[in-house]
Amino acid sequence: MTEIVPIKRLLIANRGEIAVRIIKTARRLGIHTIALYSDADHQAMPVREADEAWYLGPAPARESYLDGAKVLAIARQAGADAIHPGYGFLSESSDFALACEEAGIRFIGPSAAAILAMGDKSGAKALMEAAGVPVLPGYHGADQSLLALRAHAQSVGFPLLIKAASGGGGKGMRRVEALADFDDALGAVKREALAAFGDDNVLLERYLAGARHVEVQVFADNSGYTLSLGDRDCSLQRRHQKVIEEAPAPDIPPELRRAMSEAAVAAAMAIDYRGAGTIEFLLCEGAFYFMEMNTRLQVEHPVTEAVTGLDLVAWQLAVAEGRPLPLSQHQVQLRGHAVEARLYAEDVAAGFLPASGPIHWLHWPTGVRIDTGVAAGDAVSPYYDPMIAKLVAHGEHRAQALARLSEALTALEIGPLTHNGALLARLCQEPDVLGMRHHTQWPLPTYPQPLPELAGPLATLWLAHSAASSDPWHKATGFRLGRHQTWTAAVTLAGQRHQLTLHSSEGKLSWQGQSIPYVMAEDHIRLQWQGRWQRYPVRTLRQGDQRQPGFVLTLAGQQIPFGPAQEVAQQDHHGDEASGRSVTLAPMHGLVVALLIEAGQAVSRGQPLLVLEAMKMEHQLRAQQDGVIAELLCREGDQVSQGAPLVRFLESTEAAN
Repeated sequence: MTEIVPIKRLLIANRGEIAVRIIKTARRLGIHTIALYSDADHQAMPVREADEAWYLGPAPARESYLDGAKVLAIARQAGADAIHPGYGFLSESSDFALACEEAGIRFIGPSAAAILAMGDKSGAKALMEAAGVPVLPGYHGADQSLLALRAHAQSVGFPLLIKAASGGGGKGMRRVEALADFDDALGAVKREALAAFGDDNVLLERYLAGARHVEVQVFADNSGYTLSLGDRDCSLQRRHQKVIEEAPAPDIPPELRRAMSEAAVAAAMAIDYRGAGTIEFLLCEGAFYFMEMNTRLQVEHPVTEAVTGLDLVAWQLAVAEGRPLPLSQHQVQLRGHAVEARLYAEDVAAGFLPASGPIHWLHWPTGVRIDTGVAAGDAVSPYYDPMIAKLVAHGEHRAQALARLSEALTALEIGPLTHNGALLARLCQEPDVLGMRHHTQWPLPTYPQPLPELAGPLATLWLAHSAASSDPWHKATGFRLGRHQTWTAAVTLAGQRHQLTLHSSEGKLSWQGQSIPYVMAEDHIRLQWQGRWQRYPVRTLRQGDQRQPGFVLTLAGQQIPFGPAQEVAQQDHHGDEASGRSVTLAPMHGLVVALLIEAGQAVSRGQPLLVLEAMKMEHQLRAQQDGVIAELLCREGDQVSQGAPLVRFLESTEAAN
């Protein structure tokens, strides 16, 4: 029988929302918590929440959170008897797990041998093939030469996926449609893999069109007892990263669900697994195929907690202490349905470019679980994953859970940071999502949403009252005031100019033949609309926040910038001048990892110029015009800020000379 040794001092080798999540459970269990922080995180929420916090190093992850030797040295100094790695960073490093074992510090996770067995995606597939688990056709061999990989790619057939052998989380992965695109995609995957995992080996995998991503949560104790805690559907993705996850996976026949569960448990037992793990499958036309095993806690574990009523972090700590699993397989009961949305700091309209920056206002909705590592006054750093929070809704059935999540996302207020909240709310209402017609390749609806019908009158009403309170006769915004107030304004709303006229009398707004009661407040307008009073938040942008007008209206889940038209026109002119066609600017903070052109070279519109790495992902910048490169304003290895000039083109007059 395994000896039970309680954990007393737990070091959390991670950051952000997962660090806060672990701290909460550890505190409830009476375990002392130790946080780590880099230069970018010295005032972050985990530092504020933990019992103590230790400085780890510079902001780049390679010099801080990915430096296992530093982490272990601090653990010794701090007297930690266990380390929880969370997910990402060192969570699937067999070397770090082994170093913890050798140092006599418990690693909250499986053994180094189990991580090694499944961390090598190629080896894991071979292991699963030997165990009789269905595996996708592909190549996962040792020969990593370009010639060998190209030959195997032709054998596997197109389209195919190139995946980092040590990858995960959607990083180090590219879909390739034809052999002509293979070399460039392979180079990008190898660079991402080396940066994120320290290993640039890859595998090739048949690409299944219309497949669903379904995974099974497994758990094992030190005696080898292994069980399944149900499945999850994670098919809604962008850039191979999950966006919305739900449990249990809907619309799966009982016999197929049982077969996947049994295969997942068998896979874990085959490597003598312990702790929390996830077996990921692709489900297509009634058949399932093993993709990989994540030998750690998953980002989406809260949906499993919601339907099982369990605390998976508490289970992890219990297993690390030598305790048996508290339930047997037949005691695991699933109740209702849960859906999780990942709120990211990113610009959806710009192709999901990461959007780091400060959070000046933040109001979380009620009625859902919020896992976050930020608060108002914090910032999303350009150095790490751009996740802001996870919102988790639970209901008696799927439709109810999605409706609750949609309502919460619509009520969310956060800014001026650009985020994907409106897209997430939209996904919860999409007919294809509600009808389970989506899959991993289903195109997310990223096209612009129409402005809600109330956007114009609310913006005009706010500007009118702002003008009235600051001497309207000296503020040239076009308002006319009288006893029965009439307001006419040229308003720029979400980048478009509108001319609007509103009438008001005794606290009621006359608009489109309706008399609508309203109340103005310092940071919102309350309107009696569609039979009930509703609150519409309005925030003032601080000077220098963004090249946008002075206010942001939160309406129907959208952040809608607005302001007097003439002020916006001046700002737009300045912005155009600053970002002229002759200079390519950095669209985000990032690291220049590859320059693909040189001074004097002629390029065509759409041709790749350079590659920026930001928040663990590579982004290729392309020429917006035909022209000749006059000057490179950056070098490989440079850390650049958003808006920094990177490449200058010859002006037409220079080219003529």
